[in-house]
Amino acid sequence: MSFKIVVDSCCDLPAEYKKDPRFEVVPLILQVDEHVIVDDDTFDQQDYLAKVAASSECAKTACPSPELYMKAFDCDADDIYVITLSSKLSGSYNSALLGKNLYLEEIGEKNIHIIDSLSASSGEVNIAYKVVDLAESGLKFEDVVTKIEEYRDEMSTFFVLDSLETLRKNGRLSGMKALVATTLNIKPICYGTNGSIDQRGQGIGMKKALVKMADIIAAEVKNPEEKRVMIAHVNCYERACVVRDLILKNTPFKEAVILDTAGVSTTYAGDGGIIVTY
Repeated sequence: MSFKIVVDSCCDLPAEYKKDPRFEVVPLILQVDEHVIVDDDTFDQQDYLAKVAASSECAKTACPSPELYMKAFDCDADDIYVITLSSKLSGSYNSALLGKNLYLEEIGEKNIHIIDSLSASSGEVNIAYKVVDLAESGLKFEDVVTKIEEYRDEMSTFFVLDSLETLRKNGRLSGMKALVATTLNIKPICYGTNGSIDQRGQGIGMKKALVKMADIIAAEVKNPEEKRVMIAHVNCYERACVVRDLILKNTPFKEAVILDTAGVSTTYAGDGGIIVTY
């Protein structure tokens, strides 16, 4: 059975998957002041970061329309797997559900499953890799759905950001128990908890926070030799390489993948941000 994976643009796919015809990215919309930017392959990260830095207002995002999702479902593939941002962080998941209902009502029956990643960025990519593994193994659609939901529920996402201001101003930190003053250069180690954001620790300065995050991962991960670790970065490839080496030093993941962020992740993680999922 042929399959297609539809993702929203917070899923920071590697270059080879962006070129893979089995993938389609449904873009969110970004806005900085009067600038409205489609988060697709025309996204210019350096120009966008400059606009964000020059603005006194907080950058905002808007989820894709149900019609965009419905259009993505209209293809020759037998099975469609859709991966979206956490439903607690964005309306993308609900929009995808509406797009599925529109497709079934207006076009006809098809195997379409919408996966709420309960994560973002590298978390969505991690799920996408697993969907490919399962679908290519020859499993039936229903079995892939069952296994991918189980996999999602066992996944962990951590991030350390230079600034939490965009997340705070956009109301994405409602689940945090404690926030610390950035003027003290204290960097919280944040963790995705059932689709929301919590705090797991902190470090004085980015380097110490990243070391502590790697230590937490080493202490908590089970069967790393069976898992991939995904490391997404915002304009800081060298920092991402350092994080990869810190993690692999004590934790033998079967594969480590470094990802460039597109527009949505760049908006919320901010310049210098690191997101890790396994």
